[in-house]
Amino acid sequence: MKTKTIEITKRLSSTLEKELKPDRYVHTLGVAYTAASLAMAHGADVEKALIAGLLHDCAKCMSHEEQIKICEKNKIDITEVERKNHSLLHAKAGVYIARTKYDVYDTEILGAIRWHTTGKEDMSLLEKIVYIADFIEPNRKPLEGMDQIRKEAFTDIDKCLAHILHDSVIYLKTIGKEIDEMTMTAYDYYKDFYKE
Repeated sequence: MKTKTIEITKRLSSTLEKELKPDRYVHTLGVAYTAASLAMAHGADVEKALIAGLLHDCAKCMSHEEQIKICEKNKIDITEVERKNHSLLHAKAGVYIARTKYDVYDTEILGAIRWHTTGKEDMSLLEKIVYIADFIEPNRKPLEGMDQIRKEAFTDIDKCLAHILHDSVIYLKTIGKEIDEMTMTAYDYYKDFYKE
């Protein structure tokens, strides 16, 4: 690994360990190293995957109210679904934190942070990698079909992405939870890659 990458990883890891709750920090490391592994498998930039994985939840430690304030103050659009759902808004707030606190300006990395919760249509390779890494990292509670999804992540990234989106939409519909518009857009865009 390049010396610069090691230094960046150490600096980010050290800061995040103080900022995040222990379980969230363990998850963050899992996402970072899973993203780096996926980047190696699919020919993406490993350093960018590592940084995006480390910072994907950098705003998760903030309260929902703090996230809303950051977005409103910086004229970042908030949907009604995001206003109601703490687990969605941290991605938008995270882009702001990554830039202002961690000095990350790379648009690919910021895009991967932005779309890691909802997905979107026509995602970049790095966006797909971080979205999938967040779902499959080793510390995640095993869900039905996880072994298959983890295999697909390394062999057919679009099928894997479609599989996760399919399962997520079905799950949210089953529990009666409102689905973010971007998740449905991503689902519609990628659904043909996944056939049950």
